[in-house]
Amino acid sequence: MAETRLRIGIIGGTGLGEAIAGEQGESHEVQTPFGPPSGPITFTQWQGESIAILQRHGPGHLYSPSRVPYRANIYALKALGVTHILASGATGSLREDIAPGDVVIVDQIIDKTFKRPATFYERAAVHVEFAESFCPVMRQWLKQAAVRIDGARVHRAGTYVCMEGPAFSTKAESLMHRMWGGDLIGMTAMPEARLAREAEIAYALIALPTDYDCWRPHEPDARPEELLTEIIGNLNRATQAGVRLIKTALEDVDMLRTQPSPAHTALKLAIWSDKQAIADEEVQRLKLLWGRYFQQNATES
Repeated sequence: MAETRLRIGIIGGTGLGEAIAGEQGESHEVQTPFGPPSGPITFTQWQGESIAILQRHGPGHLYSPSRVPYRANIYALKALGVTHILASGATGSLREDIAPGDVVIVDQIIDKTFKRPATFYERAAVHVEFAESFCPVMRQWLKQAAVRIDGARVHRAGTYVCMEGPAFSTKAESLMHRMWGGDLIGMTAMPEARLAREAEIAYALIALPTDYDCWRPHEPDARPEELLTEIIGNLNRATQAGVRLIKTALEDVDMLRTQPSPAHTALKLAIWSDKQAIADEEVQRLKLLWGRYFQQNATES
């Protein structure tokens, strides 16, 4: 089977973003049609692979979930040749069996966001398939790595409910999310995952549960300061497990090289607009993303 070009990007969320902040390497400042990304993108070496690292919330964690420049982040990674994105995100757990400090290889998502630009293609009708929200090849790659790490509990699937934030859920909302079939609650997976699909980048997400959200009552005598300390401890534990999972997976990337992701041809049937009717200016503005699908037009003209 032919090998595909491979460059892995890591988007670090709360916890993992801070853990990778000190990584040394070649730093890139990238300008995009959607403004600057959250921060510089650093190329470094993990397990012998060249990795592009981006902190989702920026240096100093200054971007709240609703203000993260998701389009600029994905575009910038695409511009630097990234073919596969491995993202992390701190979450609350909506299930008793997903304990704080565990790691979840997410397989489905429910999008409740409403303030964020959700597509690159605002001047054309582009409809990508999104039934399988995360790359099945990358998920299988991570699941195979999960059995090789000790001292961490890794769940092989989970449905992530993405809320707008920045405030956390009410108890009624948390109970509703459980009724919907949600396993995790977070604020950052969307529109990031969908934009990666629109950019034809394979994308997988590991969730780092820090607490049980508010559906599960706390101990009646628990003090807020103690709860915060516990949450930070859970985040640190999950982050360490997440880093071990990523580094273990990077020991063997043959699956990613030899099995093309469905995401890599996501736009093939997704551009519903008459390509001849799309303004040339818009075609050129987004050439990095969809340019190859307009080459036939150029030949015919």
